[in-house]
Amino acid sequence: MSTRQLIGILLIVLMSLPVYAQRNFERVGQQWNTDKENRIVDLDEIIALLPRDRIPPIDDPVYWDIERAKDTYFEHEPVMVVDIEGDARAYPLSVLMWHEIVNDEIGGKPVSVTYCPLCNAAIVFDRRLEHDGEELLLDFGTSGMLRKSDLVMWDRQTETWWQQLNGLGIVGQLAGAELTMVPSLLISFEEFTESYPDGKVLSTETGTVRDYGANPYERYDDLDIEQPRLFDGEVDDRLPAMERVINITVNQEHIIYPLSVIQEEGVINDDPFEKPIVIFHQAGTVSVLDTPDIREGRDVGAVSVFDPIVNDTRLTFQKTDNGFVDKQTGTRWNISGKAVEGELEGEQLSWVFHGNHFAFAWLAFHPESEIFGQID
Repeated sequence: MSTRQLIGILLIVLMSLPVYAQRNFERVGQQWNTDKENRIVDLDEIIALLPRDRIPPIDDPVYWDIERAKDTYFEHEPVMVVDIEGDARAYPLSVLMWHEIVNDEIGGKPVSVTYCPLCNAAIVFDRRLEHDGEELLLDFGTSGMLRKSDLVMWDRQTETWWQQLNGLGIVGQLAGAELTMVPSLLISFEEFTESYPDGKVLSTETGTVRDYGANPYERYDDLDIEQPRLFDGEVDDRLPAMERVINITVNQEHIIYPLSVIQEEGVINDDPFEKPIVIFHQAGTVSVLDTPDIREGRDVGAVSVFDPIVNDTRLTFQKTDNGFVDKQTGTRWNISGKAVEGELEGEQLSWVFHGNHFAFAWLAFHPESEIFGQID
């Protein structure tokens, strides 16, 4: 029996457990030194499924150059991209889905690259935290717990529990603290190699044996699914539960853009809460949560979000058969926001922080969010 099949059986067993048993934190044989009295959420909202780090985080990541990575990863494979001070790294979701957390340092900045498959939430955090006048450097593991179907992380320094989707400390010494999120892109491996030919790619040399390239969450992102796994809350009915959404936050106000709308438009020039943005969509990136063999997953494309102001000029964009073109100069841009041909060749659009999550997950934490294209 393959690792993927074992994980699938485990998921079925876990989903059949009574909720009250899941919320008994010691049921999984795990002792915590966490101060559970210091918390900002009700403990009944958290379910315990596995001992901590049973899903092993990666603490000593090994990287390949582009040419070596091409021997393992395929062109349409989705990768999280982080670029700090010219140090560009790609983290394939086919690896992250088996580990969920990579503790790393990029461009001199200590970060944790995280992915929760159940919420399709790919988020990067700065591991540095100033709390009560003290400078902390944290590293994170998987707690074996979920809240609202989202990964609950834990830090090894204080054993505080952290909500992955919003970066909040929810239980323990650092409850109420908030991690700083770091911008990233979710694009195809091929697009990464074209935009960052000198970039590094997380390897499968993780120190553990996993069925990389296989998906244990078969058909999980099917739009016909009405009740997500291990989510016992009420699903917001304004969108299908498993619709992917892109979230933008401005001054604590939230708006989400459904992927189906972005796919249809190709480019969205917008000003949410008076903040100018442009959203690009490009086909050629598969879902890791569709077919058992990720290579056969359906094409959901890549989405990126940028500040459209270059040299004090607000650019407006349109989709073409060969990338994205601004109407002001006719320059052609790629999905990574790089100007590749024309008057502005060599320019780089500034990344705008955004998430790419399932609608049920985002709306469970931010039900007040506006939805692009829907009128209240």
